Amino acid sequence: MQSVYYEETGSTEVLEYGEQPDPEAGPGEVLVDVKAAGLNHLDVWTRRGLPEPPSFPHVPGSDAAGVVEAVGGDVTRFEPGDRVVVYPSVFCGECEFCRKGEETLCEEFSIVGEHTRGVQSELTALPEENLVHLPEGVDWETAAATPLVFQTAWRMLETRADVGQTDTVLVQGASGGVGHAAVQIAANAGATVVATASSEEKLDYAREIGADHTIDYEATDFVEAVDDLTDGRGVDVVVDHVGGDNWTDNMDAAAKGGRIVTCGATAGPTPETNISTIFWKQLDVMGSTMGAPGEIDEVFPLVWDGTLQPRIRAVLPMSEIARAHEMLEDREGFGKVVVVPDSEYDG
Repeated sequence: MQSVYYEETGSTEVLEYGEQPDPEAGPGEVLVDVKAAGLNHLDVWTRRGLPEPPSFPHVPGSDAAGVVEAVGGDVTRFEPGDRVVVYPSVFCGECEFCRKGEETLCEEFSIVGEHTRGVQSELTALPEENLVHLPEGVDWETAAATPLVFQTAWRMLETRADVGQTDTVLVQGASGGVGHAAVQIAANAGATVVATASSEEKLDYAREIGADHTIDYEATDFVEAVDDLTDGRGVDVVVDHVGGDNWTDNMDAAAKGGRIVTCGATAGPTPETNISTIFWKQLDVMGSTMGAPGEIDEVFPLVWDGTLQPRIRAVLPMSEIARAHEMLEDREGFGKVVVVPDSEYDG
């Protein structure tokens, strides 16, 4: 089969697209004919060696959709011909957290494509627990752009921050995968949404998908802008997947009793924190990772029926994987980048 892979970590120059051994469906596994695969910033970090892949050559990728080619022994939920989408969270199912339905806190939690072999290939074999049925009528690119970012944003907003109609929500980096999902989920919950991005074009897109107010953080101090929009009160919820220099400013932008929920640190994982702001404002600072199966069951149907819509900035053949990574690194465009096997690509 043809596959994206790399033999060592580094720049985009390490990315290759070529022949790799065909996987087989072992006991409890499903072999999938991949029709499309979505990229996430996680792919960039893993390619750079953060963390180091478990072995080389490493096939990256957490998100994909396709058709079941074959099933191994003991598989009960799927059969050849089924349309499926990848659920990229891996958990043991037996620890105290899994037994409580908090699989993302599993003692052995890992992510497909980061800690295991990924799915950016013509064929992939996965445990049946890592697949979800995909309804007819949902196109492959939409399905492949959905899993990681929409489950992550759903858990952040619905489970962790418990966003409601009376909340004002600030979404940092609204043009990215998690950001654009968070804008839609907050708007669907009835909240007032304030979105930040780095260009007027990206802000136009944010308004199209539900943002009530937008801030160009390259041109404007977003804390001052939030202060103006809320008459000095601040926002109830800050959704952050950026980290870096914004971290302390997020706390300044939050209202008293506000919630700050974070799932990433693409701009830096060790920013300074003003602890006095946290206790004086009585802020809740929450971490969030991926989504549990029950959360998948809640958010995926909202994508399949069109309530929530992944925005796709580009669809490229897998052989142009280096270009796909560059688009993420250079923050080009709005939404998700999707790659398809060259044999499936129709331009």
